[in-house]
Amino acid sequence: MDLSLTDDQLALREAVADLLTKESPPERVRAAEPSGFDPELWGLVAGMGLPSMTVPEAAGGGGGSTVDLAVVAEEFGRRVAAAPVIEAAAATGLLARVGATGLLQDVVTGGLLPTLALRPAVGGVARLVPAGAVADVVIALDGDALVAVRSSVGPASPLAVPPNLGSSPVADRRLDDGERTVLATGATARDAHAHAVAVWQALMSAALVGLASAALDMGVAYVKQRRAFGVLVGWFQAVQHRLADVATQVDGARLLAYEAAWAFDEGLPNARALSSMAFLYASEASFRAARESLQFHGGYGYTLEYDIQLYFRRAKAWPLALGDPRREYQRLAALLFEHQEA
Repeated sequence: MDLSLTDDQLALREAVADLLTKESPPERVRAAEPSGFDPELWGLVAGMGLPSMTVPEAAGGGGGSTVDLAVVAEEFGRRVAAAPVIEAAAATGLLARVGATGLLQDVVTGGLLPTLALRPAVGGVARLVPAGAVADVVIALDGDALVAVRSSVGPASPLAVPPNLGSSPVADRRLDDGERTVLATGATARDAHAHAVAVWQALMSAALVGLASAALDMGVAYVKQRRAFGVLVGWFQAVQHRLADVATQVDGARLLAYEAAWAFDEGLPNARALSSMAFLYASEASFRAARESLQFHGGYGYTLEYDIQLYFRRAKAWPLALGDPRREYQRLAALLFEHQEA
């Protein structure tokens, strides 16, 4: 297993980094709050074909790999960019996987924004869907059916976003409100949905690694210029040790996130378990990095004027899109030991 990035992937990372440096500075991230969606940035992202990178070229996609998408996701996390590229990529990949050719073409060539409901619908309603407030198409598991619902909601006609810690464009979506297409049923539907959620986890892991890296950089930069008792805070060993621990944990999270993405590309049977592990570990690493950096900022870290609070809030909120982490630990145990989930 060699997780080193190829020359093409390095070039992709540089291109995405350049785009986000220009189009998603902290000022733009703040301007997108509280909805957490920047329509101009989304237009650029869709125009680059990033959400459809893993769709076969014959279907109008980029023919790329999950690792390619992980590279993109890490850069988006590094800048907490207000565009739902992860949800859109997971949903687009799912459409390709189930062979929904017509809808896939509308998404790839028509610029529609698709998203994925991570949890099964309850009473015909998909609850707190990531990017649900702005998505043209919502894909959800409704009973034994995997359905795609296209409605009048979209980037130009968003729903109201309930207040949330991460300023994410989440929303409930009714599955009887719009043009409903059944993509699969029975075991096939459940398996396809589980696979898409696992891909989302792998990509979110990479995004959380990017977030953690940026938060760590902020903490390091601040302790190198903040003084206490007449010396730079960064000279204190307790501060140095905490930063070193965070850096080590972030490196481990990055390795696991890219291993999970690689496992999907290789079709390995443990890809979903690796994705769950990466997601849980990256969630812990990103929150620790943001928390430590915020504390090193002192009282300033809690003020809206400092960027670290943007990262701290999202480090806590992004993983909660999947639900209670304790439930995910239980599911991971079932995946590892091949027991049925309770």
